[in-house]
Amino acid sequence: MGSGNKPIKPYTRPRGGGAKAIGDLTPEIGRTAFRRFGFVQSSVVTRWPEIVGSAHARVCAPEAIRFPPGEKAEGILELVVIPAHAPLISQVTPEIIERVNRFFGYRAVARVKLRHGAVKPPAGAPAAKPPPSLKPIPLELSESLRDIGDPELRMVLESLARSLENTASEPKDKSRS
Repeated sequence: MGSGNKPIKPYTRPRGGGAKAIGDLTPEIGRTAFRRFGFVQSSVVTRWPEIVGSAHARVCAPEAIRFPPGEKAEGILELVVIPAHAPLISQVTPEIIERVNRFFGYRAVARVKLRHGAVKPPAGAPAAKPPPSLKPIPLELSESLRDIGDPELRMVLESLARSLENTASEPKDKSRS
């Protein structure tokens, strides 16, 4: 033994910075599982009540999006539906497809496949306001909008008509006049 021996320091693992909030880690942890089941964006699952409305979110939930091999468009959205509500959901599938595609920003979903099963309602989620397309439109406006061929333009105009109807029915503030 030589006189040049230094005392050995115990190994300390380098730390990766400060503590992180669990909310910041959740998307990273869940991303692999969501991708395995076909969800490129986990926010489809977490924001489902916003996408389809709280009434539909209570009776159906996304299970997977299956794309054709090598593609990320024209997929099949697989939904779990409470059996008693399956006929209703099958009637509104075109609207669900449109809402999901609007959420993605492109034609990600072309079809919806329903599977009967138990649906866990979104726990603790704030009650999302009903989707604008489910609010009634004044009768005289709905007749004139029916002839518009472009569904997206018709939805925008219907939304405008609803907002105009809502502002017309609100009481006016007398102090401004």
